[in-house]
Amino acid sequence: MHRVAVVTGGAKGIGFGVVQQLYEDRFSIACLGRTKTSGIKNLIEQSNGKVQFIPTDISNVEKIKESIDNVISKFGRIDILVNNAGVAPKERNDILSTTPESFDFVVNTNLKGTYFMTQTVANVMLKQDKTDFPSKIINVSSMSAYTSSINRGEYCISKAGISMVTTLFADRLAEYGIFVYEIRPGIIKTDMTSTVEEKYNQLIEEEGILPIKRWGTPKDIAGVVSVLSSPKMCYSTGDIINVDGGFHIRRL
Repeated sequence: MHRVAVVTGGAKGIGFGVVQQLYEDRFSIACLGRTKTSGIKNLIEQSNGKVQFIPTDISNVEKIKESIDNVISKFGRIDILVNNAGVAPKERNDILSTTPESFDFVVNTNLKGTYFMTQTVANVMLKQDKTDFPSKIINVSSMSAYTSSINRGEYCISKAGISMVTTLFADRLAEYGIFVYEIRPGIIKTDMTSTVEEKYNQLIEEEGILPIKRWGTPKDIAGVVSVLSSPKMCYSTGDIINVDGGFHIRRL
């Protein structure tokens, strides 16, 4: 069965881990992103056309529509959408000093982009022929959806908003057999967290912030995407899966 996944921000970090996993799961994959990295180039070369890179900027709604039209022209359908693309503030500032420019930069990609990518793909899913495999939309948010970081408030707000995007579309699409989930990563070792590696090493190793005392990896997130993409999950929607080493557990 020809099954097609779209992964935003799929060229590096968590997104690339997801692309690799879904390729192993025998999906055809449209990797959406701004830059084609060496990793994605190598995977494209070995995939015999099953992996394609489609440049886009999800902060721009017109480019979202263009990229999805491109996906359909290449693959004919979309069965799985993984909304992974996201940015952090270019500079961390106290919420008393957050600039409108930084707020717009983060929210336009992380929240607005996720909302309109979901809307665009959902409308494609509604029109295409149904198969024995349910369509799924998987939103990658963050533990920052509920954890305060007062030096990057715009990021926290954008991730909290993704939680409501998940709830809204799960509610709207359930009657059509399209299921929506949210994954909340914790402290994941990627380029985005490399600038705060020392801080998190101390929190994990010395202060015991995580019950599972290690960094997460893109592979940890990708494994959960693989499970959620499976047709074995057909009677749940709107669920949140924490992939955070147990960070969400309240402990005394």
